[in-house]
Amino acid sequence: MLESYLPILVFIVVGLVVGAAPMALGVLLGPRRPDAAKDSPYECGFEAFEDSRMKFDVRYYLVAILFIIFDLEIAFLFPWAVVLDRIGLFGLLAMGLFLGVLIVGFIYEWKKGALEWE
Repeated sequence: MLESYLPILVFIVVGLVVGAAPMALGVLLGPRRPDAAKDSPYECGFEAFEDSRMKFDVRYYLVAILFIIFDLEIAFLFPWAVVLDRIGLFGLLAMGLFLGVLIVGFIYEWKKGALEWE
């Protein structure tokens, strides 16, 4: 029974070697010439002017959640549209319910002012 797992083990080992070998070769064969400019933190091409742990506005997260919601909606709409003729009325009603829930969430975010920037 264990011999049936041998191809999986070989696949995992080959994947690890293919992933680790270039990194190991880079460390072993790459030039090592550190200086202050290379070791300094890089942020958009200029020196950092604020603490990196500053708080973000909550609206940033709300927009990110909106993006995820609508990205998810599109990810579910394409396969649904392909098989719509086979799933019939039940599929249409299920997708209508799904889109209804998303629209209610969108209207809630809109009413809360999450889409308005100052």
